[in-house]
This record gives sequence, structure tokens and C-alpha cells, in this order.
Amino acid sequence: MRLLRYINAPFLSPGMMRYRLQLPRAGAARSLMLAQPKMPVPNRLVVVVDDDPAVRNSLKFSLEIEGFTVRDYSSANELLNEPDIADAGCLIIDYHLPQMNGLEMLNRLRERRVAAPAILITSHPSASVRQRAAAAGVRIVEKPLLGDALVEGVRNAFAV
Repeated sequence: MRLLRYINAPFLSPGMMRYRLQLPRAGAARSLMLAQPKMPVPNRLVVVVDDDPAVRNSLKFSLEIEGFTVRDYSSANELLNEPDIADAGCLIIDYHLPQMNGLEMLNRLRERRVAAPAILITSHPSASVRQRAAAAGVRIVEKPLLGDALVEGVRNAFAV
């Protein structure tokens, strides 16, 4: 227990550093160090549209850590009312939105000449949804969003 006092000490002698290095590396302090965001890179705007605030916030957080600039919207209408969407580099769209589904919203954006690559996120997509997404050139990433599939999809969208 005495070792914990030394972690917060402003000055650590070499002898105390030896004890500090023997502490377990897991924990909240290490998690905070790992979660430091990368510097935002210009022209890497990702637009996230999802009606679930928990999903929206977690996507925003994880994408910002990866160095992307993120704008998030809670509904299709909120995004469609936005006048400045053309600068988006990638769209992440939930299929199940309140006013219209994600593919309908994407069609409206395409009518406005928004050509950014899109990724559709949904759980258990039907064969019909898969076919319509493929016809629109939209990749589907299934929920729950495990692993790096979504981040890799966003990276690939910017690599094109």
C-alpha cells in the first residue's frame, strides 16, 4: 500500500522508480494513456447518423481517437436539413432510422450530389437490404460493432 503514495509523488528517486515499474500495467491510468486522441487530419470528416445516442457517442469517440473529425446526427431529417454535407469524406448510416431507412436517406443525399462513400450499420440485415445496399455500392457492417471492421471500412473509404 505504501507504493501507491509514490505514484503521485512529484519527485521519484531511482529507488522509488524501481517499485513503480513493478506495479501492474493494467487499470484506469493505463486506459487513459491509451485513449489519447490522435491529431485530427484535415479533410477526414466522417458523418455518423444513428438515432441511438449511445451508439452515436461511442462511434464519435472511437473515430476521433483514430484521428477523424466526426459530425453526428440523430435522424435522417437532421442530416438532410444540413446545408454543408458535401465536404463529408465518409458516411456511417444506421439502417433503422425514425423518419426513413438509411438507404432512402442515402438516395436523397445522392440526389443532392453527395458522393461520399457510405457504410450501413445494422443488425441482422435481410436479403433485400443486402441486395439494395450492394446495388447502391454501400458496405454493410453488422451490429454489434465488434473488432475493427468499421474503422477499417472508414480508412478504406479515405484511401479511395
